[in-house]
Amino acid sequence: MSDIEIFDEVLDNLPVLAKQNPDSVKERLSGLFLDFLELSHLYDSAIEVVKTYLNILDSEFNVKFQRNPIHNIESRLKSPQSIIGKLQKKDLPLTAGAARKNLLDIAGIRVTCYYISDIYAIVEMLCHRDDFTLIKQKDYIKNPKPSGYRSYHLIVNVPVYLSAKKSYAPVEIQIRTIAMDFWASLEHQLKYKPSAAITPEISEELKECAERIAETDLQMQRIFMEINNLD
Repeated sequence: MSDIEIFDEVLDNLPVLAKQNPDSVKERLSGLFLDFLELSHLYDSAIEVVKTYLNILDSEFNVKFQRNPIHNIESRLKSPQSIIGKLQKKDLPLTAGAARKNLLDIAGIRVTCYYISDIYAIVEMLCHRDDFTLIKQKDYIKNPKPSGYRSYHLIVNVPVYLSAKKSYAPVEIQIRTIAMDFWASLEHQLKYKPSAAITPEISEELKECAERIAETDLQMQRIFMEINNLD
């Protein structure tokens, strides 16, 4: 997103400024623009820090074990419009400082792995990195959501070395297998389709699909371990 687009989104979502003293509007907008621009840069940089580390781990696995545990890495950064909307819903000040203090999902990464064992290996390495601070974790693989959703969620505080200082930003990381991602992507598409009518019967069918896919996931891992003579 360009600087101008960020400015436009901040401006469009701050109608309250129009009610203030017109002489202060320009100065206030300039400050908000800079704050949100710096916020986006910080969180985008935190995403790059985590992605770089994950790519290093993937390469190391290839050197040691002649295979890559990571199939794909995707990232997303909430737009200023989305951040401001969330602050409004929480009845919080519409500032970058309030966003940093209260929102943990501005930066996100989704890691798709081949096997369940790869997920736990990556989680362990992320949690044991001494410059990452674990904020929150949820294991939806061992404890699936009622819908059938499975994934491992982490939020880690990541150091970003800027020109004049070191800052931290939280990054939400979702780690799942290809099979889990297949179900989650289709379930999300069905659930949030404008004309969607998810009845209890359909919800139950989706959950059954998730359970069958989970069984396949375990079977594929057993095959992999048998072929490679692993315990």
